[in-house]
Amino acid sequence: MLASWYDAQGPAADVLHVGELPDPIPGHAEVRVRVTVSGVNPGDTKKRRGWLGSSMPYPRVIPHSDAAGVIDAVGDGVDAHRVGQRVWVYGAQSYRPFGTAAQYTVVPDHQAPPLPDHLSDELGASLGIPGITAHRTVFTDGPVDGRLVLVHGVLGGVGSLAAQLAHWAGATVIATVRRTADLGHVAPAVAHAVALDTGEPAAAIRSYAPRGVDRIIEVALSDNADLDNAVAANNAVIAAYATRVDRTEIPFWPLLFNNVTLRLLGSDDFPAEAKRQAARDLTSAAAVGALTVDVRDRYPLDEITKAHDHVDTGGVHGRILVTLPQ
Repeated sequence: MLASWYDAQGPAADVLHVGELPDPIPGHAEVRVRVTVSGVNPGDTKKRRGWLGSSMPYPRVIPHSDAAGVIDAVGDGVDAHRVGQRVWVYGAQSYRPFGTAAQYTVVPDHQAPPLPDHLSDELGASLGIPGITAHRTVFTDGPVDGRLVLVHGVLGGVGSLAAQLAHWAGATVIATVRRTADLGHVAPAVAHAVALDTGEPAAAIRSYAPRGVDRIIEVALSDNADLDNAVAANNAVIAAYATRVDRTEIPFWPLLFNNVTLRLLGSDDFPAEAKRQAARDLTSAAAVGALTVDVRDRYPLDEITKAHDHVDTGGVHGRILVTLPQ
């Protein structure tokens, strides 16, 4: 099969290779997926770079955890009728050496949920890390029907899906963007949008949520801790999946007196059943048209270095995908 891999960590141009590797064979309770589209996430490029001092977990790594494709072989213990089924894939390179940047990938059966025929491969390849993370931020602390949910960074991969999931589940969604110029790009699932470059973003949010917001989906806790404190309702939850400063400061006593829960979420180590429930809900929401993704760029596998560089530079909104030859 044609695949991309790295044998050492470093810049994409220095360590990523593209060439032929042996076709993988599914083991017990596994399926093999012929990949059509592979999704590139910041976590994939951080692993490749050795972010936060991480080392090579395996001698060779095929990157990427997310994909869409078709099951073409199954291991023992898997229903043979799954062969030929369109699926989306999550967690392919989570604690496993070989991900989805290849013509074939092998994953446990449950990590390849069916992809309804009317949904695109591009959407399927965007539901893994961003979708499951978004689901966890929204639903870990219970239903959001009738709640006010604030989503920071709503134009990002996780933020966009979190807003759509919260809206699908009955919440009123308030969202932030960095710049006023970005307000026109906010999805219809958002009831009210606020630009952080306005003079008083907390006052703007409070104008839509006088008693405060119940849930805060947080992409930059180090930047927004004071803002979150200013708009959180009593007993609110801040669900943070990222920050810009490793040792992030928070206004501890005001948050404490407001009985705010700070929940930190790392996608590789979500409970297995939480991932399965997220997969079920994401598929259901997508099937009824409640989820869309903005695809910024597609690259062929032989240009995977450009895809990784695009993700590494950041500052853009939209999904970066790698397409596989069929």
